[in-house]
Amino acid sequence: MKASPAAPTTGFTTGSTTCSDSAQGPLAGVRILDMATVVAGPFAATLCADMGAEVVKLELPDGSDPLRTLAPVKDGSPLYWKVTNRGKRGISLDVRTAQGREIFLRLLPRFDVLVENFRTGTLDRWGLDIGTLRAANPRLVVLRLTGFGQTGPAATRPGFARIFEAMSGFTNLAGTAESGPLHMNYPVGDMIAGLFGAFSIATAIAEQRSGRGTPAREIDLAATEAMFRLLDPLAVEYEQLGQARQRAGNRTTYAAPSNMYRTGDDVWVTVVASSDATFARLAEAMGKPELATSAEYAGNVDRVRNIDRLDAIVAGWFSQHDYAAAGAALERHGVPFSKVFGMADILADPHLCARQVVTRLPDPEFGSLPAPCVVPRFSGHAPPVPRTGPAVGEHNTEVYGELGLDPEAQEALHRAGVI
Repeated sequence: MKASPAAPTTGFTTGSTTCSDSAQGPLAGVRILDMATVVAGPFAATLCADMGAEVVKLELPDGSDPLRTLAPVKDGSPLYWKVTNRGKRGISLDVRTAQGREIFLRLLPRFDVLVENFRTGTLDRWGLDIGTLRAANPRLVVLRLTGFGQTGPAATRPGFARIFEAMSGFTNLAGTAESGPLHMNYPVGDMIAGLFGAFSIATAIAEQRSGRGTPAREIDLAATEAMFRLLDPLAVEYEQLGQARQRAGNRTTYAAPSNMYRTGDDVWVTVVASSDATFARLAEAMGKPELATSAEYAGNVDRVRNIDRLDAIVAGWFSQHDYAAAGAALERHGVPFSKVFGMADILADPHLCARQVVTRLPDPEFGSLPAPCVVPRFSGHAPPVPRTGPAVGEHNTEVYGELGLDPEAQEALHRAGVI
């Protein structure tokens, strides 16, 4: 990828290419202890690390977090783990043991936020109920990220991304009438829950810093509810109109045309021309300006009513042109469109390259690894490029040293399987 141009004069800056002081980030000074496993909880903490929070990743001494074995893995190295837990120091500790629990409670006063995603009631069974946590740190924010929440009949059920996606109604919108509902080949439910988790942490910290309200919050974040929160109009659509929105392939059924079309040289292109003005530009680009003033297609309601015929017209035009010609025509007329990108397209796209959307994380095994850039960008702040996620217990010596445990004590704890 080519280097991006110099930072623009708007005050926005691109990521720096070497690690620098994260104290410049919006969440500078916030300390997070991340004891969550797999993806959703750790992603929430990682987003905060991207914004300057200091995050310590806590895992069991045996390195049994399932994310360490989820693909992609190369020659035994957990690539997924490395990029998802970027920017964190790592310690190992078995909080299920008496010694481990005691060390854990000694650590808590050093942190503002605890992130956990164990099944509801698990920490209580380990002797780490909310009262015990509060006694150790009265100002501690505790993010509890579970599949179904801390209350209700399903509270203790196990859950994974696809379960959240299905139960929220999200999956029912993907696919075609013929295919049935479809999951995508990615745990989007976990990532959405992680986004809500980071938002929850930032909200709680903002409340603390304002001096208003409760100084410590216990946050009950259910991943299924996070997914359902995305579906704003579906409940009111069902109640007020008696319509249960269903899967419709790549087509939207609330605005038209908005679909995916195949060019003559077999390139898939997504087009959104749902407003009247945009549709008029699409009609011009296709050489059919009369469509925009016809009774069948003049307004969005008309276009949705006649969506099958309209989609056939648009699809026919795309099939008669290769991507270069179709794209040029759409570009000339200001029609929103994009080729459906794969990773090779992302890495080669001039705009995405200029924005440095792929950054390289320093890594002790591979030199560096590609990963998405820090999002969003704050004016006047160049976020440091974080290093990849830590090895099991990589920072035990320094973190436990800060706690006052000398090397001999740490070695004894290591032999006992506590750290």
